[in-house]
Amino acid sequence: MPGEPAAQPRVRLIFLALMLVLLLASLDQTIVSTALPTIVGDLGGLNHLSWVVTAYLLSSTVAGPLYGKLGDLYGRKPVLQGAIVIFLAGSALCGLAQSMLQLILFRALQGLGAGGLIVTTLAVIGDVIPPRERGKYQGYFGGVFGVSTVIGPLLGGFFVDHLSWRWIFYVNLPVGAVALAVIATAFHAHAFKQRHQIDYLGAALLAAALSAVVLFTSLGGTTWAWGSTKIIALIVASIVLLPLFVFVEARAAEPIMPLAVFRNHTFSVPSVVGLIVAFALFGAVTSLPLYLQVTKGLSPTKSGLQLLPLMAGVLVTSILSGQLITRLGRYRFFPIAGTALMTVGMVLLSRLGTHSSIWSAAADAIVLGLGLGMVMQVLVLAVQNSVDRSMMGVATSGSTLFRQIGGSIGVALFGTIFANRLHVELASRLPANVRIPKTTNPQTIHHLPATARTAFQDAFAVALHPVFLTAAGVSLLAFALSWLLREVPLRTAAHAGDAIPPQRDERAAAEAAA
Repeated sequence: MPGEPAAQPRVRLIFLALMLVLLLASLDQTIVSTALPTIVGDLGGLNHLSWVVTAYLLSSTVAGPLYGKLGDLYGRKPVLQGAIVIFLAGSALCGLAQSMLQLILFRALQGLGAGGLIVTTLAVIGDVIPPRERGKYQGYFGGVFGVSTVIGPLLGGFFVDHLSWRWIFYVNLPVGAVALAVIATAFHAHAFKQRHQIDYLGAALLAAALSAVVLFTSLGGTTWAWGSTKIIALIVASIVLLPLFVFVEARAAEPIMPLAVFRNHTFSVPSVVGLIVAFALFGAVTSLPLYLQVTKGLSPTKSGLQLLPLMAGVLVTSILSGQLITRLGRYRFFPIAGTALMTVGMVLLSRLGTHSSIWSAAADAIVLGLGLGMVMQVLVLAVQNSVDRSMMGVATSGSTLFRQIGGSIGVALFGTIFANRLHVELASRLPANVRIPKTTNPQTIHHLPATARTAFQDAFAVALHPVFLTAAGVSLLAFALSWLLREVPLRTAAHAGDAIPPQRDERAAAEAAA
């Protein structure tokens, strides 16, 4: 095809810029955690600490579907550029914040941009890379998310120790500026000049419903008690608003989330599987670093490094599965095998105790990572391959939204299971003259008397068993549902003009010419 060799370097440059964008969005979900104690010491406002994380999570979750629809209506390039600008503005303002209230508000602004970074980037990839060739790029994206999970807390600690907590936000500016410049000059997207009717009512209802869900799952049992009026009101609001949103979308001229996409079997099944996988993964794995800190006495930095085996497993199978999908043109096997391995990994992690070695925990984490690497990106590929270009943004944002909601609910539910079990175990194990600690902070635990500390560590390890066993059951459900995934032939052509040409077609043409 004429002009393809010249186009490929530009597309690969776009691809690198998109990787930087993904790194920015995923890194900011983890880099702040290490710096939170220092931020509180500088700005005060300990009672509002959880809102620094919740504000970002809330705004990014709510914004995602809106970006997906806007990208479909007006083109991906201006929407992605707008998201980057909003994200960078929020980052700069977070670094300049002089109070906890300002930081929370600026984190919400930053999240509004971040919600568009992930969704629009994945949709752009769906535009420029054919599904048949897209598999071999999955490893890079899996690597970005994996690396950000590990280096986020480490970078946060480094900036706090050697510079200032403000640099965890300032570091986004040069990276984002490079990505913005590359996309502005190298990415030539189709322009959309027709007028559209924006579904403002649907967007408002979706934003309100998602806000209620994120708030009660993020703040329930921590900032607000589960039985409090605020949490009950949020739960009721989500129950009322979600059906109302569906009612409005069924009648909207250009719905923000078209209900027709849910009738697409290859969208609905991967989305539900992704929700369940995220539910199990984020609900259970967030407990692993705390287990290493409490029972093994590791520092936060070292416990974070212990997640490297998990990320190595993700990276290996993400790259391998991507290469095989490109070579074979089939993807259905990988989510089935991946969810099966995830189930095994969760069962192995449920056996961890106070006497388990760090190497044992690492080996179990590798198994879990090997399974995870065959699931998430493959599900996105299946969804994007099954929809028309006009629905690419909506389908991508919908699939991403399911995973975000699953992870949010999983963290809340598994946190409740763990807290209840820990209370029971502590009541039966601690000496009568020792009060049950009100916190699981590792430093507080390590200052307990030796007998009480040992009892707490034993109780902590045992309390994690039902968490991982429940996660194993949930992963098994995902395994069962993944069998319903249909094998749709992978297209060999992308939608946009900057597409990477399919190599398989080139090889076939060469063979035919010979």
